[in-house]
Amino acid sequence: MRGGGVRSAGQVKERQPAAGTARWQWVKPAWCALMVLLAVAAAPLFLPVVRPETYVQYVKAIHYEQPRIETHRLGPLPQLFADEFGWEEMAATVARVYNSLPPEVRGRTAIFAQSYGQAGAIDLFGPKYGLPRAISGHQSYFLWGPRDYTGESMIVMDDRQERTEQLTRAEHPYSMPYNHFDVYYCRGMKGNLKDLWPQVKRWN
Repeated sequence: MRGGGVRSAGQVKERQPAAGTARWQWVKPAWCALMVLLAVAAAPLFLPVVRPETYVQYVKAIHYEQPRIETHRLGPLPQLFADEFGWEEMAATVARVYNSLPPEVRGRTAIFAQSYGQAGAIDLFGPKYGLPRAISGHQSYFLWGPRDYTGESMIVMDDRQERTEQLTRAEHPYSMPYNHFDVYYCRGMKGNLKDLWPQVKRWN
């Protein structure tokens, strides 16, 4: 056919890429492969995809400095990972002290935590070890008060006052350093805990 007629199949020629374009066709797959490799290399830094000991060795090998979310001193793991460790071990440590007390004393013994994290660990894992709910002056725990405890017998987590007796220590190799602390037993508090409760309020 003349003019705008349709060519026969034999007359249709495939368009060949220009020579310059052909030379750069490898760029796209190479770039994609590079992105995949970088993602795989970075994954252990942001996702819990390897064991803690493997993570520690990995960041040392690549000279990676852990990011700081807060001003706390860091351990071998960044805080987002470290906060996953040590909580049940903490409750188990406190339970050893609590269960060593005479049965008639346990029912009057409060477990005083310095932070909502410590108190939460006792409340979450404590029932497994026979522990009562914790009390604390930190943040919203303060609002729940000392319950029915008078302070005559208390297990105190991370206290440094002279009236307490150090019994054991709670720590985990991968937890945050501020969760490595001594556990004390306090008895014979002067005054009633309910009267002293406003003094333990802490919101920071």
